[in-house]
Amino acid sequence: MLRHIKPLIAATLLGAAALPASAEMISKTSPHTVAVTMDRLEAAVTGAGATVFARINHASGAAKVDMDLRPTELLIFGNPKLGTPAMIDAQTAGLDLPLRVLAYADAEGVVQVSYHDPASLASDHGLPVDAPYIATMTGALDKLTAKAVATE
Repeated sequence: MLRHIKPLIAATLLGAAALPASAEMISKTSPHTVAVTMDRLEAAVTGAGATVFARINHASGAAKVDMDLRPTELLIFGNPKLGTPAMIDAQTAGLDLPLRVLAYADAEGVVQVSYHDPASLASDHGLPVDAPYIATMTGALDKLTAKAVATE
């Protein structure tokens, strides 16, 4: 019996070691509705000179298949001057670029703005941790989402 368990344990441990690390999620609370938060984020993104590639209303999509989903929107945006160097270093970074920010109303109705910490690009794709584009993405996401959730 033990003969069969040891290989199973070893395979499980090896399989777990091969799993990618989870990207750290950063969240901020917004005093606005999801739609207003995303409008503000989109304005901040375009105002910063980045390109909005898509804005996806997940709740609207759910309604099309007769399902209810609390307000949930995703903004996909980027700047090729920033993202391309990351993809030159590791093309698989294209799986996580362009950047994405999700705004949603949680179970209590509080609007959350969430995104993956760009530092996870380094660990997930073998990029240099100290790459200037990682720091720039981190700062940009912080500033853009701060504008989206600001009370002014």
